[in-house]
Parts: sequence; C-alpha cells; structure tokens
Amino acid sequence: MPKRVNSERMNLKTSADKGADIARQVVLPFRKSLEISFQSIRVRFFRSMITTMSLVLAVSFLSFVRVNADLANGMLQTQDAQLYQALVRAGYDLEPGATSAGSSAKERWIVFLSLLVCVVGIVNAQLMAVTERFREIGTIKCLGALDSFVLRLFVLEAGMQGLAGASGGALLGGGAALLSGLIRFGFTAWKHLSWLAVGKSVVFAASIGCILSLLGVLYPAIVAARMHPVEAMRVEH
Repeated sequence: MPKRVNSERMNLKTSADKGADIARQVVLPFRKSLEISFQSIRVRFFRSMITTMSLVLAVSFLSFVRVNADLANGMLQTQDAQLYQALVRAGYDLEPGATSAGSSAKERWIVFLSLLVCVVGIVNAQLMAVTERFREIGTIKCLGALDSFVLRLFVLEAGMQGLAGASGGALLGGGAALLSGLIRFGFTAWKHLSWLAVGKSVVFAASIGCILSLLGVLYPAIVAARMHPVEAMRVEH
C-alpha cells in the first residue's frame, strides 16, 4: 500500500514538473515571427524575386483578361452599333445583340495553365528553400522551436511574397488592359467603363495570387515542420 501511494505521488510530481516546463516555455510573439520571415526573404532576395516574378506574370495575365472583359462590357452596355462593330473588329467573339462579353475558352485555358505552372514553380522553389535551410531548421528546433513555429515562418514568408507579387501583378495587368483599351478604342472605352468592376477584377486577381502562393508553400512548410532536429543537423551541404 505505501508503495502504491509513493508511486502515485511520483506520477503527480512528474505531471507537475511537465506542467511547469510547459508554463516556462518561451513562445515568440507573432511580430517576432514576422521579423524573422522578413529577414529570411532579404537574405534570399534574388531567389525570392524569381519566385515572385512567376506569380506576377500569372496574376497580371488574369487581371488583364478580366479588365479587358470589363472594358468590353462597358462599351456593350451603350447598345451602340458602332462600338459593337469596333469590338468585333478587335477580335471579341460576340453574338448579335450581346450585352456582355466574357473571356474566350482559349483565354481561360491559358490563364488556368499559367496559374498551374505558377503553383508548381512556387512548390519547387519552397522545397529547394527547405533543403538549403536544413541546418537552420534543425538549429531552431534544437533551441526549442515547435513545429507550429516553423510552419508559421514558411507560411509568413510565402504570404509576404504572395501579397507583393499578386498585388503588383494585378495592378500591372489591369493597367496594361486599360492602356490597351485606350489605344484600340480611344477615350470612349474609358468613358463607359465601370471603375468599380475594374477594382473588383484587380482585387479578385490579387486574391487568387495570394491564395495560390499559400497553397504552394503548404506542403514544403509541413515537410520543414515535421523534420527531426538530429536528421536536419546531420545533413551536409
């Protein structure tokens, strides 16, 4: 009976010690994680730029297609036969009496393929980044970093790159579409344009870019987070 009591006391003491260790665990604030992620991007600036540029190109094309459709829709809403003929001559596939113009099947496929290639490029670049940072990941995990902290670092890096690349690409594509409409149709295209629709198209394209950037980094981030510190420190470059 005394042995059983002593065993229970030891179990309680062990549980209390574990609880104390957890209570003493240092948790870095979100701001510090953001700072570490930003510094990591600065160190790997050129590689980050290459990854971001692929996102810029894909999102800019998506934004260009949508804003082009907004320009055509604004002109069609006037029910002007001359503007309708101008759109047909410009290559828009319109039915007689159409009041809206969408993107063609070819454009949709090109957009889809460009976004798919962009995601594959992001996954590949992030996997290479994980390979290069084996020792760094192992070091911070040996110092007590949790899997969630490593995952947060990679997601924050991808989020910052995605926000910058997607925003720049959406604005670039939207501006190119507006300039193209001005050259082809003159100020008439801008006169009947719904700027609210243009804003929605740009925001939509930027949002898609951010989502794709986060999706692309998800698998590499999980790989980095689940890495054992000993195995990471053993890797030779």
